[in-house]
Amino acid sequence: MGEPVPQSPIDIVIEPSINQQETRNVAKKPEPASASLLTRFHAGYFRISLSCWGQVLLWRTLSEHINQTHAIFPNRALPSIAFLLLWWLSLCTLVLLSSLYILRIIFHFQLEKAEFLHNVGVNYLFTPWISWFLLLQAMPLGRLNNVLCQILWWAFVIPAVILDIKTYGQWFTTEKRFLSMVANPTSQLSAMGNFVGAWAAARMGWKESSLCLFTLGLRHYMVVFITLYQRLSGANRFPPMLRPVFFLFVAAPSTASLAWSSVSGSYDMPCKLLFFSVLICRPTLFKKSMKRFNIAWWAYSFPVTFLALASAEYTKQVKGVVATGLMLILSGISVLVFLAMVVFTAINTDTLLQKNDPYLSFAATTDAK
Repeated sequence: MGEPVPQSPIDIVIEPSINQQETRNVAKKPEPASASLLTRFHAGYFRISLSCWGQVLLWRTLSEHINQTHAIFPNRALPSIAFLLLWWLSLCTLVLLSSLYILRIIFHFQLEKAEFLHNVGVNYLFTPWISWFLLLQAMPLGRLNNVLCQILWWAFVIPAVILDIKTYGQWFTTEKRFLSMVANPTSQLSAMGNFVGAWAAARMGWKESSLCLFTLGLRHYMVVFITLYQRLSGANRFPPMLRPVFFLFVAAPSTASLAWSSVSGSYDMPCKLLFFSVLICRPTLFKKSMKRFNIAWWAYSFPVTFLALASAEYTKQVKGVVATGLMLILSGISVLVFLAMVVFTAINTDTLLQKNDPYLSFAATTDAK
């Protein structure tokens, strides 16, 4: 017998299938920049326009105060120049934010629907209309009485009233939406929308419309305030990063005092009562929220600005050294806070539309529950 023929070793090679190889090699496509911009944008960014228009009104008030009292000011033209620059800056900011929000509604309507159904997000839907009402407030009184401004006022007030009906109606008719279950500091934004609308209507001479809106806002502000004061369920779930919105306890009564001043024609006793009812939270409450910059920081700016505006109206009525000093101190704090927010925003532009925004994560967490 012959020797066995040696066989060459057989190498078994298992090649991955084409589908498996494509699955491994094909990476997940990144989200387009335009899509990520719109999906991460929300109504909370209108805090910026609220602060800008608040500064516009403040600098106009300071300019009028200097001209009426002949106060000594290092540069008397500065308030007027600041007013004009801030007016155009505020207009560009508001148009930009509104355009982005309209695109978000068109291309990502499901996100808008989720925000509308969320107990925090629905309150921020009032901020665009508050911003546009403040635009009307910043218009000269002569131009405010033309037909275009009156049409714009109705265009702004109708969506705000519809949001009122939705927000307030669910408290009375839906068991899962009782105010005691969904109340949070942002619930005061709905009342602020009514106050600012009444403020603008009073400047146009519409006393009955302004009184109607003011009554609606004051009624629900008192209900919301009492509910929040009792610290019922839901308050403990408010995330630390959103705690700057507690400054709305400063903004709401200040706006109410300004609105009633326009409705009544003078800064009378009810205005003073609202002005003195401003609440200040303890500083340690905001310790965790100040660790890293977030768009929620803008909630510090416009409440202080409205408080400064209320103090300016108070100074016109009282006309004393203490009142004038209080107005100057609050105005200075307001300007410094606004400038600080502008600087922080410019430095942290890469985190403006961050994916882990506490506003969005809070909504996702609550909806999951």
